[in-house]
Amino acid sequence: MHSRLNHPIGIFDSGVGGLSVLRCIRQELPDQDVIFFADQEHVPYGSRPLEEVRSFSDAITRYLLGQGCPLIVVACNTASAAALRTLRQTFPEVPFVGMEPAVKPAAELTHTGVVGVLATPATFQSELYASVVERFANGVTLLQDTCPGLVGQMEKGNLDGPQTRTILEKAIKPMLEKGIDTIVLGCTHYPFVIPLIQEIAGENVRVIDPAPAVARQTVRMMETHHLLQSSNHPGTTICYTSGQPEILTAFIHNALEQQYPVSQLYWKDSLLSLDNS
Repeated sequence: MHSRLNHPIGIFDSGVGGLSVLRCIRQELPDQDVIFFADQEHVPYGSRPLEEVRSFSDAITRYLLGQGCPLIVVACNTASAAALRTLRQTFPEVPFVGMEPAVKPAAELTHTGVVGVLATPATFQSELYASVVERFANGVTLLQDTCPGLVGQMEKGNLDGPQTRTILEKAIKPMLEKGIDTIVLGCTHYPFVIPLIQEIAGENVRVIDPAPAVARQTVRMMETHHLLQSSNHPGTTICYTSGQPEILTAFIHNALEQQYPVSQLYWKDSLLSLDNS
């Protein structure tokens, strides 16, 4: 199955959210092979201890490197916040691309000076988020919401149902009353509900999806490390999940309108394996 993959880009997330990043990377780099892993057995990461997220991220990285991935995209804000620094120390020869809440562009674009940030508890509590706020959010009021239950709804494929709408209205309406004109999506799951967010927030509120910037950074890193493969045929995409393959397959079909092969990986003694015996 892997013999035909040529230096695939490795991408991982706690669940389906990383597919928003995969979608943009596919647009930027149509010739590259890609392996995507969703750790759906452990989703969501956002409410887990940072040490546990670090352990998962380390094991997933080792698996992707074992599949020949020369570059890893941590397509998960929580895993980036918890583990990116440790991963770079553990694997100094591997280029990593991580997620950073798009506070900087939001601070530059806002006219009202009030910005809403939707992210997980772990992202808000991280040094990475604190550092971004300290560097770029001077003079800007940031209103934060963890959108409890939203990732769970999305993992079920519920992108526009009443529960999903209720969670988003509860988060966004108080922010609107305080004058936000920009919303930062600090979780890779959330771009899939941009239409609903835009509907609730109104057309005068800008919603910043971090995925296109992450895809552009992936291209830059691939160029810097001379990893780009030029070919005249579309790259292959292979997906893995630690959850139920049919759930990920259905989400890919519905949200990306793609048919990617999905296989199951199993957690054993803190390692990932194709074998469940």
